[in-house]
Amino acid sequence: MSPRPGRRRRRSADEGEEHPDERWMASYMDMVTVLMCMFIVLFAMSTVDQKKFEQLRNSLATGFGAVEVAAVDTAEGIVVPPERVNEEGPAAELTDLDLAMIEVENLQALQEKIDAGLTEKNLQDAVRYEIDERGLTVRLVSSKTFFLPDSAVLTPQTVDVLDIIGPALTPTEYKVSVEGHTAKLPDGSPEPLDWELSTERSVNVVRHLVGKSGLQPNRAAAVGFGESRPLASGMTEEELQLNRRVDIVALSNQPENVRALIPELVGETP
Repeated sequence: MSPRPGRRRRRSADEGEEHPDERWMASYMDMVTVLMCMFIVLFAMSTVDQKKFEQLRNSLATGFGAVEVAAVDTAEGIVVPPERVNEEGPAAELTDLDLAMIEVENLQALQEKIDAGLTEKNLQDAVRYEIDERGLTVRLVSSKTFFLPDSAVLTPQTVDVLDIIGPALTPTEYKVSVEGHTAKLPDGSPEPLDWELSTERSVNVVRHLVGKSGLQPNRAAAVGFGESRPLASGMTEEELQLNRRVDIVALSNQPENVRALIPELVGETP
Protein backbone atom coordinates (compact mmCIF):
# COMPACT_ATOMS: atom_id res chain seq x y z
CA MET A 1 0.00 0.00 0.00
CA SER A 2 1.44 3.40 -0.98
CA PRO A 3 1.81 6.06 1.70
CA ARG A 4 -0.70 8.83 1.88
CA PRO A 5 0.25 11.91 -0.14
CA GLY A 6 -0.51 14.34 2.61
CA ARG A 7 1.77 12.62 5.03
CA ARG A 8 4.72 12.64 2.57
CA ARG A 9 4.44 16.38 2.04
CA ARG A 10 4.43 17.03 5.73
CA ARG A 11 7.64 15.03 6.24
CA SER A 12 9.44 16.95 3.45
CA ALA A 13 8.47 20.28 4.95
CA ASP A 14 9.79 19.22 8.32
CA GLU A 15 13.10 18.10 6.82
CA GLY A 16 13.43 21.43 4.97
CA GLU A 17 13.11 23.39 8.16
CA GLU A 18 15.78 21.36 9.88
CA HIS A 19 18.32 21.36 6.96
CA PRO A 20 17.81 24.44 4.68
CA ASP A 21 19.80 24.40 1.40
CA GLU A 22 21.59 27.84 1.02
CA ARG A 23 24.04 26.99 -1.77
CA TRP A 24 22.18 29.30 -4.12
CA MET A 25 23.39 32.33 -2.13
CA ALA A 26 27.02 31.73 -3.16
CA SER A 27 26.10 31.84 -6.86
CA TYR A 28 23.95 34.91 -6.29
CA MET A 29 26.77 36.80 -4.51
CA ASP A 30 29.22 35.89 -7.29
CA MET A 31 26.82 37.22 -9.88
CA VAL A 32 26.31 40.50 -7.97
CA THR A 33 30.09 40.94 -7.65
CA VAL A 34 30.61 40.38 -11.37
CA LEU A 35 27.86 42.89 -12.19
CA MET A 36 29.44 45.49 -9.89
CA CYS A 37 32.85 45.03 -11.56
CA MET A 38 31.26 45.35 -14.98
CA PHE A 39 29.57 48.64 -14.08
CA ILE A 40 32.84 50.00 -12.65
CA VAL A 41 34.64 49.17 -15.91
CA LEU A 42 31.85 50.76 -17.95
CA PHE A 43 32.05 53.91 -15.85
CA ALA A 44 35.82 54.09 -16.25
CA MET A 45 35.48 53.70 -20.01
CA SER A 46 32.93 56.49 -20.16
CA THR A 47 35.39 59.01 -18.63
CA VAL A 48 38.38 58.46 -20.96
CA ASP A 49 40.63 61.50 -21.54
CA GLN A 50 39.85 62.20 -25.18
CA LYS A 51 43.20 63.84 -25.89
CA LYS A 52 45.21 60.95 -24.43
CA PHE A 53 42.97 58.45 -26.19
CA GLU A 54 43.56 60.14 -29.56
CA GLN A 55 47.32 60.20 -28.97
CA LEU A 56 47.32 56.51 -28.07
CA ARG A 57 45.10 55.60 -31.04
CA ASN A 58 47.25 57.53 -33.53
CA SER A 59 50.49 56.20 -32.06
CA LEU A 60 49.31 52.57 -32.22
CA ALA A 61 47.95 53.05 -35.73
CA THR A 62 51.26 54.53 -36.89
CA GLY A 63 53.20 51.69 -35.29
CA PHE A 64 51.10 49.11 -37.12
CA GLY A 65 51.56 50.87 -40.47
CA ALA A 66 48.25 52.68 -40.87
CA VAL A 67 49.32 55.24 -43.49
CA GLU A 68 46.16 57.31 -43.30
CA VAL A 69 46.65 58.14 -39.62
CA ALA A 70 48.70 61.23 -38.82
CA ALA A 71 51.97 60.37 -37.10
CA VAL A 72 52.29 61.41 -33.49
CA ASP A 73 55.56 61.89 -31.62
CA THR A 74 54.86 61.41 -27.92
CA ALA A 75 58.13 63.02 -26.80
CA GLU A 76 57.53 66.52 -25.46
CA GLY A 77 59.21 69.44 -27.16
CA ILE A 78 60.39 67.53 -30.28
CA VAL A 79 58.84 67.72 -33.72
CA VAL A 80 59.73 64.85 -36.06
CA PRO A 81 60.29 65.92 -39.68
CA PRO A 82 57.67 64.35 -41.99
CA GLU A 83 60.31 62.62 -44.13
CA ARG A 84 61.53 60.67 -41.08
CA VAL A 85 58.17 59.47 -39.76
CA ASN A 86 58.33 56.02 -41.34
CA GLU A 87 61.96 55.31 -40.44
CA GLU A 88 62.67 52.63 -37.88
CA GLY A 89 65.47 52.00 -35.41
CA PRO A 90 68.29 54.45 -34.55
CA ALA A 91 67.85 56.30 -37.87
CA ALA A 92 64.43 57.50 -36.70
CA GLU A 93 65.98 59.43 -33.79
CA LEU A 94 66.73 63.10 -34.30
CA THR A 95 70.40 63.98 -34.52
CA ASP A 96 72.00 67.08 -33.03
CA LEU A 97 71.95 68.62 -36.50
CA ASP A 98 68.22 67.94 -36.85
CA LEU A 99 67.52 69.59 -33.49
CA ALA A 100 69.73 72.55 -34.38
CA MET A 101 67.88 73.04 -37.69
CA ILE A 102 64.53 72.95 -35.91
CA GLU A 103 65.78 75.46 -33.33
CA VAL A 104 67.01 77.83 -36.04
CA GLU A 105 63.62 77.65 -37.74
CA ASN A 106 61.86 78.43 -34.44
CA LEU A 107 64.16 81.38 -33.70
CA GLN A 108 63.76 82.75 -37.22
CA ALA A 109 59.98 82.45 -36.93
CA LEU A 110 60.11 84.44 -33.68
CA GLN A 111 62.28 87.09 -35.34
CA GLU A 112 59.88 87.37 -38.28
CA LYS A 113 56.93 87.75 -35.91
CA ILE A 114 58.65 90.57 -34.03
CA ASP A 115 59.81 92.25 -37.24
CA ALA A 116 56.31 92.09 -38.74
CA GLY A 117 54.87 93.83 -35.69
CA LEU A 118 57.55 96.52 -35.76
CA THR A 119 57.13 97.04 -39.51
CA GLU A 120 53.41 97.60 -39.03
CA LYS A 121 54.26 100.44 -36.64
CA ASN A 122 57.12 101.69 -38.86
CA LEU A 123 59.65 100.77 -36.15
CA GLN A 124 61.56 98.10 -38.07
CA ASP A 125 64.76 100.15 -38.07
CA ALA A 126 64.71 100.61 -34.30
CA VAL A 127 66.20 97.20 -33.49
CA ARG A 128 68.83 94.78 -34.75
CA TYR A 129 68.71 91.00 -34.66
CA GLU A 130 71.28 88.28 -34.17
CA ILE A 131 70.81 84.50 -33.96
CA ASP A 132 73.70 82.55 -32.47
CA GLU A 133 74.38 79.75 -29.99
CA ARG A 134 72.64 81.72 -27.24
CA GLY A 135 69.38 82.16 -29.12
CA LEU A 136 67.75 85.24 -30.64
CA THR A 137 69.09 88.64 -29.59
CA VAL A 138 66.97 91.74 -30.21
CA ARG A 139 69.12 94.84 -29.76
CA LEU A 140 67.65 98.17 -28.75
CA VAL A 141 70.51 100.37 -29.92
CA SER A 142 71.24 104.05 -29.14
CA SER A 143 70.31 105.75 -25.91
CA LYS A 144 68.99 108.73 -27.91
CA THR A 145 66.25 106.48 -29.29
CA PHE A 146 65.38 104.37 -26.27
CA PHE A 147 66.74 106.28 -23.27
CA LEU A 148 67.57 109.86 -22.49
CA PRO A 149 71.31 110.49 -22.01
CA ASP A 150 72.51 109.09 -18.68
CA SER A 151 68.92 108.10 -17.84
CA ALA A 152 67.23 104.73 -17.30
CA VAL A 153 63.68 106.01 -17.87
CA LEU A 154 61.92 104.33 -20.78
CA THR A 155 61.07 106.74 -23.60
CA PRO A 156 57.72 106.54 -25.44
CA GLN A 157 59.44 104.84 -28.39
CA THR A 158 60.97 102.28 -26.04
CA VAL A 159 57.49 101.46 -24.74
CA ASP A 160 56.13 101.13 -28.29
CA VAL A 161 58.89 98.68 -29.23
CA LEU A 162 58.56 96.65 -26.03
CA ASP A 163 54.78 96.42 -26.52
CA ILE A 164 55.51 94.50 -29.73
CA ILE A 165 58.44 92.40 -28.53
CA GLY A 166 56.76 91.38 -25.25
CA PRO A 167 53.61 89.74 -26.68
CA ALA A 168 55.78 87.83 -29.15
CA LEU A 169 58.01 86.43 -26.40
CA THR A 170 55.33 85.67 -23.80
CA PRO A 171 53.70 82.60 -25.48
CA THR A 172 57.07 80.92 -26.15
CA GLU A 173 59.00 78.66 -23.78
CA TYR A 174 62.22 80.68 -24.04
CA LYS A 175 63.75 82.27 -20.98
CA VAL A 176 64.54 85.95 -21.52
CA SER A 177 67.73 87.72 -20.50
CA VAL A 178 67.60 91.53 -20.65
CA GLU A 179 71.14 92.88 -20.73
CA GLY A 180 72.01 96.56 -20.32
CA HIS A 181 75.13 98.15 -21.81
CA THR A 182 76.64 101.62 -21.80
CA ALA A 183 79.19 103.43 -23.93
CA LYS A 184 82.54 104.40 -22.48
CA LEU A 185 81.97 107.27 -20.07
CA PRO A 186 84.19 110.39 -20.03
CA ASP A 187 87.27 110.27 -17.83
CA GLY A 188 86.54 111.45 -14.32
CA SER A 189 83.03 109.96 -14.14
CA PRO A 190 82.22 107.94 -11.00
CA GLU A 191 83.54 104.42 -11.65
CA PRO A 192 80.42 102.38 -10.82
CA LEU A 193 78.07 104.71 -12.72
CA ASP A 194 78.12 102.63 -15.91
CA TRP A 195 77.20 99.45 -14.03
CA GLU A 196 74.37 101.15 -12.18
CA LEU A 197 72.99 102.78 -15.35
CA SER A 198 73.11 99.62 -17.45
CA THR A 199 71.51 97.51 -14.71
CA GLU A 200 68.76 100.04 -14.05
CA ARG A 201 67.89 100.17 -17.73
CA SER A 202 67.61 96.38 -17.99
CA VAL A 203 65.53 96.22 -14.81
CA ASN A 204 63.10 98.80 -16.19
CA VAL A 205 62.75 96.80 -19.41
CA VAL A 206 62.07 93.59 -17.47
CA ARG A 207 59.54 95.36 -15.27
CA HIS A 208 57.67 96.52 -18.38
CA LEU A 209 57.74 93.08 -20.04
CA VAL A 210 56.43 91.41 -16.89
CA GLY A 211 53.87 94.04 -15.93
CA LYS A 212 52.55 95.00 -19.36
CA SER A 213 53.11 91.96 -21.58
CA GLY A 214 52.49 89.25 -18.98
CA LEU A 215 55.92 87.62 -19.24
CA GLN A 216 56.31 85.21 -16.33
CA PRO A 217 58.81 86.59 -13.79
CA ASN A 218 60.58 83.23 -13.44
CA ARG A 219 61.46 83.40 -17.15
CA ALA A 220 63.09 86.85 -17.00
CA ALA A 221 66.45 88.10 -15.78
CA ALA A 222 67.97 91.60 -15.73
CA VAL A 223 71.74 91.96 -16.19
CA GLY A 224 74.01 95.01 -16.35
CA PHE A 225 77.36 94.80 -18.16
CA GLY A 226 78.30 98.47 -18.06
CA GLU A 227 80.85 99.26 -20.77
CA SER A 228 82.56 95.85 -20.56
CA ARG A 229 81.01 94.36 -23.74
CA PRO A 230 81.08 96.99 -26.48
CA LEU A 231 80.04 96.21 -30.04
CA ALA A 232 82.42 98.87 -31.39
CA SER A 233 85.80 99.88 -29.98
CA GLY A 234 85.97 103.40 -31.42
CA MET A 235 84.88 106.70 -29.92
CA THR A 236 82.88 108.20 -32.79
CA GLU A 237 79.31 109.20 -32.04
CA GLU A 238 77.96 106.37 -34.20
CA GLU A 239 80.09 103.81 -32.36
CA LEU A 240 79.13 105.20 -28.97
CA GLN A 241 75.45 104.96 -29.88
CA LEU A 242 75.99 101.35 -30.94
CA ASN A 243 77.38 100.55 -27.49
CA ARG A 244 74.55 102.31 -25.64
CA ARG A 245 72.02 99.51 -25.89
CA VAL A 246 69.77 97.00 -24.21
CA ASP A 247 69.80 93.44 -25.56
CA ILE A 248 66.70 91.27 -25.16
CA VAL A 249 67.83 87.66 -25.59
CA ALA A 250 65.45 84.73 -26.09
CA LEU A 251 67.69 81.99 -24.69
CA SER A 252 67.73 78.67 -26.52
CA ASN A 253 66.86 75.74 -24.24
CA GLN A 254 68.67 73.14 -26.38
CA PRO A 255 71.74 71.24 -25.08
CA GLU A 256 75.12 72.89 -25.55
CA ASN A 257 76.21 70.49 -28.30
CA VAL A 258 73.07 71.38 -30.29
CA ARG A 259 73.42 75.12 -29.74
CA ALA A 260 77.03 75.00 -30.95
CA LEU A 261 75.74 74.11 -34.43
CA ILE A 262 73.38 77.10 -34.71
CA PRO A 263 75.86 79.79 -35.92
CA GLU A 264 76.98 77.63 -38.85
CA LEU A 265 73.39 76.89 -39.86
CA VAL A 266 72.45 80.58 -39.64
CA GLY A 267 75.43 81.39 -41.89
CA GLU A 268 74.13 78.93 -44.49
CA THR A 269 70.64 80.44 -44.49
CA PRO A 270 70.15 82.58 -47.62
